[in-house]
Amino acid sequence: MMSGEDGAQPVRFQQIAEYYAPRWPDPAYPQQVHLDVTVDDIDAAGAAVLKLGAASLASGGANWRVYADPAGKPFCLCWD
Repeated sequence: MMSGEDGAQPVRFQQIAEYYAPRWPDPAYPQQVHLDVTVDDIDAAGAAVLKLGAASLASGGANWRVYADPAGKPFCLCWD
């Protein structure tokens, strides 16, 4: 994927006929998309996504935490 002049990365989506909500990390109901979002302040960003309706999936690593959006799709907040 090519970056725009400002360095932005495009995001594209495709509709599917039979959608099954993911149940991370259950492989029988896999994720169809996963976004890693880099943030400067993990505590502030975590509080903000929870306030917007995300749920913490109580998982993560040295520099990332896993959340699910209100529809159950997992995403990570990452920091340096």
